[in-house]
Amino acid sequence: MKTFTHRARANANASLISMVQRFSDISIVFLGLYLVCVFSGVDFGYKDLVIALSVIVIFQMIGGITDFYRSWRGVKISTELILILKNWSLSFLLTLGIVSLTPSFDIPFHVLIIWFVFVTVGFVFCRSGIRLCAGFLRKLGYNNRIVAVVGATPVGINLLKGFMEEPWLGFVVKGIYDDNAQIDLDGVPYGGNLDALIHEAKDGRIDRVYIALNMKDEAIIKNVISQLTNTTCSVLLIPDIFTFNILQSRTEEINGVPVVPLFDTPLNGINMVFKRLEDIIVASIILFIISPILIVIACAVKFTSPGPVIFRESANKQVISSQADSLIKISRIWADFFPANTSNQPI
Repeated sequence: MKTFTHRARANANASLISMVQRFSDISIVFLGLYLVCVFSGVDFGYKDLVIALSVIVIFQMIGGITDFYRSWRGVKISTELILILKNWSLSFLLTLGIVSLTPSFDIPFHVLIIWFVFVTVGFVFCRSGIRLCAGFLRKLGYNNRIVAVVGATPVGINLLKGFMEEPWLGFVVKGIYDDNAQIDLDGVPYGGNLDALIHEAKDGRIDRVYIALNMKDEAIIKNVISQLTNTTCSVLLIPDIFTFNILQSRTEEINGVPVVPLFDTPLNGINMVFKRLEDIIVASIILFIISPILIVIACAVKFTSPGPVIFRESANKQVISSQADSLIKISRIWADFFPANTSNQPI
């Protein structure tokens, strides 16, 4: 009963953190628009309320698609922040696109820009604060999980060393369990042999077991998994170094069958939308920045070369079809260097 209570408390705390994240995101989006309208001298009416609720609905929908409200324990905060900013940017742009179809929604542009920046900063500070609070509570002993690794492989040793160096993650290292007790573990505690692991897992003294054996130890892996089936601990498989390097560290499910892609493009689904938006936005910004230089170059070409800047040139070339090609060229800057019997016609 104690084991069941401990495990239930850990899962409840994980759900509590997810609930706090959802509530904070919704509050920042809604209160952000309200505060911006108040300080900008704009009345917060039903139109603003509809826009705020629309953004929240789209943001939560995208969060569900990208599996955003999951456990971020052990994941870099930069990864979490980048994903939430992508979700927020896409939600904001989709909402503006929908609102633009209705002329009655005439919110000042500067209010929308300030709202976007305000919510972006709010997400960064709020998510960082939640991380700090969760890490502080875990250092005090709340919502900690006792972890163990099966197999004294380099990837398993590095995993536990990372847990030991970053206690705020909430993972308490039990040790590495391997039948060979003479292996150098580089400062990581040795827990015992595999029989000791099974015994402690059945007693509820371990919450998570990471299997870090080589793929050639298939029989041992199957035996450990079979022994841990009736325990309350979570069992996770860590591929060996070779497999970890060639895989993309993700799985898919096709008609209920889990598959692991070996060679595949990551630009699928929502990632493809993000990539396309990034291409358009970044390209537009670059063109806007370099547009003065392009204008200067165009003026220099126009003033230093006779004739039109853009023209059509007819040139007879021997091709398979034996037909004349019509070429569109920019400026006659090369005419001084390569005179030819061509007829240049301005467009």
